[in-house]
Amino acid sequence: MKVAVLGSGIIGTATAWWLNQAGHDVVVIDREPGPAQETSRANGCQISVSYAEPWANPQAPLQLLKWLLQKNAPLSFRPQFDLRQWGWGLAFLRECLPSRLAPNIKAMVAMAEYSLHTLQGMRADLGIEYNHLERGILNFYRDDEAFDASQRAAGVMRNFGVDRRIVGPDEIVEIEPALASIRHSIVGGDYTPEDESGDVYLFTTALAERARRAGVEFRFSTQVNRLLAAGGQVQGVELVKPDGLFQTVTADAYVAALGCWTPHLVAPLGVPCRVYPAKGYSATFDIVDESAAPSVSLTDSAHKVVYSRLGNQLRMAGVAELGGYSRALNTNRCENMSSLARGLFPTALDFDNVQYWSGLRPSTPSNVPIIGQTRISNLYLNTGHGTLGWTMGVGSGRALADIISGNTPEPVFPFIG
Repeated sequence: MKVAVLGSGIIGTATAWWLNQAGHDVVVIDREPGPAQETSRANGCQISVSYAEPWANPQAPLQLLKWLLQKNAPLSFRPQFDLRQWGWGLAFLRECLPSRLAPNIKAMVAMAEYSLHTLQGMRADLGIEYNHLERGILNFYRDDEAFDASQRAAGVMRNFGVDRRIVGPDEIVEIEPALASIRHSIVGGDYTPEDESGDVYLFTTALAERARRAGVEFRFSTQVNRLLAAGGQVQGVELVKPDGLFQTVTADAYVAALGCWTPHLVAPLGVPCRVYPAKGYSATFDIVDESAAPSVSLTDSAHKVVYSRLGNQLRMAGVAELGGYSRALNTNRCENMSSLARGLFPTALDFDNVQYWSGLRPSTPSNVPIIGQTRISNLYLNTGHGTLGWTMGVGSGRALADIISGNTPEPVFPFIG
């Protein structure tokens, strides 16, 4: 059948690829001039199965209160006159109940593991080069209390088959010698050698090109205006073409993979989609001293930032601002990121030519993405992956393609519908 996929980030592009592989006629529509131009453009690039855990946990409310008083807090809440924001916030507090932690982690780990295995298979079959590294993720802590708290979460993860190996300061430096200069301030860490990193933008653009060659139609610079529904079905999608003229495209099924903009599209149809943007930042540095730059993907737990090696560059990413849909850069945030990177790798990076970026992560209160069929039988959602869009992206696309094709997807996951 014909399927219209709305959105061409890693989620939409992977969905289109797997739908095509299942024999469907697929058209992808996106307002940007090419694939992966928004949230998938310059994220932290970690594929972090072993850290697929929600922001919402019993300790989160108190931590958020402390961060409200910090100018450069890892997570900030900026109140808006927006019922979506307040509804999301209340739902987030409900997800912080102790009874919600284990089910949310179980769902996230299931999709993350499935997605990693799917990505590994695609890499072998398609030969896509995206600066990927299979050197694991090293998470280091500078505070005993934070380290102890992390191990409680790690214990829950181990119940679902994820082993985050505890490592001491000396072993941390053995795994990543670039951290030797701060050995004195590290109290411990955990290391997951099975995790990976890689450039999601390079992967997504290459996958889109292979999908195009396989017969997927891409319509870029095309605005999705609204879904046209009647009789309990989507009858078409109203578009604004690059020339400014309107057009209606019809299909047998429709996939909304527009990230944090998905709720705006489906709300007029009465379809619930509790997704709100969490703006994140990244900084990309050229490496000027290979010997002083890290080669293992790192997470600095104290500041909630990650570092991933991408060829001759280092990508740093982090921060979450819950304050609307603006992607405007905050100068203080950017300067703070450069200062943190300089503190770790003072001679390794070109700090005079840093590339700053921000993106809107589509986040659910539980951090469990929304995947599956809606109450409108030919409308499907694939959104809400938050900080784990790259970690869960290709698996989410494959699972939804199975659902649309009438098959049972492999991961044990709470699909909607």
